[in-house]
Amino acid sequence: MNIINARLRHRDGLYRLAIAGERIASISLQSATLPATADVLDAAGNLVTAPFIEPHIHLDATLTAGEPAWNMSGTLFEGIERWAERKALVTHEDTKTRAKRTIDMLVDHGIQHVRTHVDVTDPSLAALKAMVEVRDETRHLIDLQIVAFPQEGIESFENGRHLMEESIAIGADVVGGIPHFENTRDQGVSSIKFLMDLAERTGCLVDVHCDETDDPHSRFLEVLAEEARVRGMGARVTASHTVAMGSYDNAYCSKLFRLLKMSGINFISCPTESIHLQGRFDTFPKRRGVTRVAELDRAGMNVCLAQDSIVDPWYPLGNGNIVRILEAGLHICHMLGYDDLQRCLDFITDNSARTLYLGDRYGVEEGRPANLLILSAPSDYEMVRSQGHALTSIRHGKVLMQRTPARVERT
Repeated sequence: MNIINARLRHRDGLYRLAIAGERIASISLQSATLPATADVLDAAGNLVTAPFIEPHIHLDATLTAGEPAWNMSGTLFEGIERWAERKALVTHEDTKTRAKRTIDMLVDHGIQHVRTHVDVTDPSLAALKAMVEVRDETRHLIDLQIVAFPQEGIESFENGRHLMEESIAIGADVVGGIPHFENTRDQGVSSIKFLMDLAERTGCLVDVHCDETDDPHSRFLEVLAEEARVRGMGARVTASHTVAMGSYDNAYCSKLFRLLKMSGINFISCPTESIHLQGRFDTFPKRRGVTRVAELDRAGMNVCLAQDSIVDPWYPLGNGNIVRILEAGLHICHMLGYDDLQRCLDFITDNSARTLYLGDRYGVEEGRPANLLILSAPSDYEMVRSQGHALTSIRHGKVLMQRTPARVERT
């Protein structure tokens, strides 16, 4: 297979990509526009990129909004209550069916790498076992990382530590946590030390729901960052949400950023979810409830954007389109400046690949896997401005998905 008339991010000119088997065999600069033939894919001057990435989603909870009841307040904590009710109705096949339907949505929008958090505060670990099967059964569509996520806590939930250890033994790839939801600060700190020990012992990655609250006194991020720094694990550790940072004062943040940079940890923001769930205890002025994405990025730290939920007790919308999240996130995070727009796809591609620790399994480089997208626009800016789409998704050197753009006819 060959792709012609391709633009590549941060490179001038048009390129030809030759694919041999499941690898990118060569990338060469074209001297002129080439004519399309039956055995090539014509990018028509649009971007060819590595696949989009969904670094933070809850596949075990998707498509459950309103079952058995709607989250009427729209708050994070009512969402947790509604999910506890829905969790009692979860079956093996129910989880698999909903997860696969959601994966199909993600694939339709050019996503090929997904990290899903799976609630393991269930003595049967039914959802986790189902998701391990989904991972195996959808390998032709996506690469799926599974996070053992203790939705109701590790230390404050009965047998929480044992369930986490059992989850890793069953097949979870990533150790999760939720320290701000533990009953006390001491339990929150203890949970971080436990999950870091578990990850270090098993070689797993770490992704913690950290300080997902407007409480400016919720400061577990500093604990996670210091544990990562001392252990030398920063590149393998991710802090998700960290929305309390939006309520921290600047003096504290100045000190915190020094530690965060030394730690080398990654950050995931879910801007649409956060701006919906946070600020609920405020009247006016009302906080935005989103972490300091622009500030983290401009300080040289690795930040990416994610959907978090699709039609579940926390967020009633969503369709798998990560570009929608990117566009909203750029607005929400005050990142519509020229420089931000020229490189904005980083937040759903390269930065996310670094967070998922994909290494040389990702990227448009010779010798790397032939997992590629042909987009509907010639640049990052135009992709966001036009609300563009992935037109073609190539996986393991074969076409996985093709989209025909909508036509508008004027009369």
